[in-house]
Amino acid sequence: MFLVRTGKISGVDEKTVSLGFINSLNIRKIMQDNQFNKKLLFWMVVLLVGSHVYANWDWIKIDLIGRPAVQQLDFIQVGNQSENRPLVISRDEQITTKVFEDVHQAVVNIAATTLTMNYWNQVIPQQGQGSGFIIDGEGYILTNNHVIEGARKIAVTLGDGKKVEAVLIGRDASTDLAVIKIPKRFVSVVAPLGDSGFMRVGQKAIAIGNPFGLSHTLTTGVISALNRQIQSENGGSLFDLIQTDAAINPGNSGGPLLNSSGEVIGVNTAIFSRSGGSQGIGFAIPVNQAKMVAAQLITSGRYARPWLGLSGLGLTQDLAEVLHLGVEKGVLTVDVVRGGPAHKAGIKGGHTNLIYSNMRFPVGGDVIVSVNRQTVKNMDELIKEINRHQAGDALNFKIWRQNQYMDQEVILENRPE
Repeated sequence: MFLVRTGKISGVDEKTVSLGFINSLNIRKIMQDNQFNKKLLFWMVVLLVGSHVYANWDWIKIDLIGRPAVQQLDFIQVGNQSENRPLVISRDEQITTKVFEDVHQAVVNIAATTLTMNYWNQVIPQQGQGSGFIIDGEGYILTNNHVIEGARKIAVTLGDGKKVEAVLIGRDASTDLAVIKIPKRFVSVVAPLGDSGFMRVGQKAIAIGNPFGLSHTLTTGVISALNRQIQSENGGSLFDLIQTDAAINPGNSGGPLLNSSGEVIGVNTAIFSRSGGSQGIGFAIPVNQAKMVAAQLITSGRYARPWLGLSGLGLTQDLAEVLHLGVEKGVLTVDVVRGGPAHKAGIKGGHTNLIYSNMRFPVGGDVIVSVNRQTVKNMDELIKEINRHQAGDALNFKIWRQNQYMDQEVILENRPE
């Protein structure tokens, strides 16, 4: 023990005491720092190991425990439990499903083999694809003319995958419709034909196709518009078409467009597309027109298109003023075929040549204002009205002649070959 005295420690000077005390404090602090560092290092290691285990637990669990049994999978257990739960299906889904189940077996794939020339001017076969649907128990199938045009061989793949050779019954390029036939023994389902006269914009539209004979395709939409007109592949015009946003892709041409009752309301025939795929603008031929054409193709092998026997020009306000006519809208009759329906009814064509807008044509003929009280403003509208009728129908023409209206009855005839 040291004895404390004033200013000094017994046997030791003050400087030595001070250094010894400081060194003891430093040693204690270093020891404390080492313990803290050890603890810090330990918890850092624990944290890193824990993070690694947490991040890779799925793989570690598989390595330690092994993979789970099938019965342990939640989605398998949920799938088994779903059998006891009621399945929620909307009314719209029920309609679409029922229409498909009832009709799809009547929709067939059509493969038409045509002959073409290759680069070396050799004749080689080429096959095109399309769809069609059975409309009669005798085996008649309705499709598009462009699907089978020029075909040397027509093969049909039925809904069950069976392949059958078909024969051409008749086709008409002006309406883009054709009828082929398979033996009646292969017919199991017939597509019911509806009435396109009751269609309304906004009604449900269901398109079914069999594009490659592998399986059926179904798309849905609505009737987007009615009475559309487009140019056909042969350069003519198709009138009174149904426009739908139900996707109609290449290979689905000739398939049926159906309503919610499962009745055919149109024959899918064309799409408007910049890329070749569906862009929500498809067109179908109304079934009422298709029935009329199909009936003639089956019974006579050809469609006797109604014929009026005249050519004309749609009036404009400028042309009406130049000719000093009393009307501004209608079809100016340019030429009337001698012996044709219009000639027999007394409709007169032009007799004085006029050069107008770099065109030369005869004027002075009648102006057709309406047909059966339906106003016509150009030749397209006149042709459209004529095509709604058949040869033998009597139509009432209102014409403008010598500053007064006159009524003329015209009886349509078959178009000459």
